[in-house]
Amino acid sequence: MPHFTIEYSANLEPSVDMQALVEVVRKAAVETGIFPLGGIRVRAIRCDHSAVADGRPHFGFLDMVLRLGEGRDLATRKQAGEHIFKVLSAYLDPVFAESKFALSFDMQINDKDTSWKRNNIHDALQADAS
Repeated sequence: MPHFTIEYSANLEPSVDMQALVEVVRKAAVETGIFPLGGIRVRAIRCDHSAVADGRPHFGFLDMVLRLGEGRDLATRKQAGEHIFKVLSAYLDPVFAESKFALSFDMQINDKDTSWKRNNIHDALQADAS
């Protein structure tokens, strides 16, 4: 972990390069220095069917959820979250300038007793560093 899941309204695609956006989030996560590089995942899921506020079709949204493992104190999580949100929000400033848009970001802590993982990416990164 950390795993970022981004859901966004389909009407953002003409104005937002989603591949670039997931890279912005990935880099911001790395910059925090608190996440293992081999555990970072960022995915974006287009929502073809959505309704926002009073239903006007030009209203858009992007909702990001970060799932992470236990072990980081609140101050560390807040500092990391504020950095990531600041970077993401700045990337999306043009969207705010040209349209009506809602951006949200939440962190969720996974319970280690009910979270299973298997990952050999860490080994590959260590081998590359050698």
